[in-house]
Amino acid sequence: MTLIAPTLQAYFSDRLVMQLQASPRTIASYRDTLRLLLCFVQERTGRAPSTLEWDELDEPLIAAFLEHLEVERHNSARTRNLRLTAIRSLFSYAALRHPEHAAVIQRVLSIPPKRFERRTVTFLTAEESQALIDAPDQSRWEGRRDRAMLILTIQAGLRVSELIGLSCGDVALDTGSHVRVEGKGRKQRSVPLTRQAQAVLTVWLAEREGQREDPLFPTRTGRRLSRDAVERRVTIHAAAATQQCASLKGKRLHPHVLRHSCAMSLLQAGVDSTVIALWLGHADVRSTTPYIHADMTIKERALALVTPVSVTPGRYKPPDTVLAFLDGLG
Repeated sequence: MTLIAPTLQAYFSDRLVMQLQASPRTIASYRDTLRLLLCFVQERTGRAPSTLEWDELDEPLIAAFLEHLEVERHNSARTRNLRLTAIRSLFSYAALRHPEHAAVIQRVLSIPPKRFERRTVTFLTAEESQALIDAPDQSRWEGRRDRAMLILTIQAGLRVSELIGLSCGDVALDTGSHVRVEGKGRKQRSVPLTRQAQAVLTVWLAEREGQREDPLFPTRTGRRLSRDAVERRVTIHAAAATQQCASLKGKRLHPHVLRHSCAMSLLQAGVDSTVIALWLGHADVRSTTPYIHADMTIKERALALVTPVSVTPGRYKPPDTVLAFLDGLG
């Protein structure tokens, strides 16, 4: 066994788990990336992962792997960059343990992320959001669950991982009703609930009859919904909502669009971007910038402040004789 195997094991057990206390989602993402890389290397070189040397994991091979992700696996540039982040994290750790391979490691660390086109975010208007909320069949248990789930996601701006991680005890419906959320990096936040969300969740919790640690939105068997299950439910209800709201046609709806819709509703209501960042659990206020770019109402208000082209430009006239004297000097 070469030095790569013990370094890889120490990277996960010592660096990610013990030192950085990375979330399970981060660990799983990095694990999947490195598994893909080692399988690619084995297929390309015929070398088993346990026999690889650091000198073999050089910059051309890593670059070929990144190209393989985009060309053969059809990954986006954003996904390619996420994979590169995991690889660079491992190699930064390896640089401390294997200075004799510093030159090879440094060339890998110098691989830049790929620039990509940032599309304007998709979001729902108030009418479209209400059409989606009304789409689930209220005569069925799943429909009542899904309606409560959609209302909470749109109003609180939850990520899918945050939504499926909610337990019954995370909802407080007394004075100062709110939902407690654990976001990225185990950052916890509390989001206040609207009256509509309070009313729907009160009814749902009474029907749900779960313990505090039970999932808030379970499957029929009582397990937590998966990410794919939530995406399927949104797709199904979006198709039904489109029959009632024509403006939904052409919009590709997925769970993150509901989060965008929350941000846009707050922005259009005049809420400051720093408050929106806290509401959504953003680590950086700059993460709210895409919503500002997508909001046409802000741009229309800015346009209204611009002097119309039809206004004839005038000549400046000092409002006072003393100012006129000073302006005439020189």
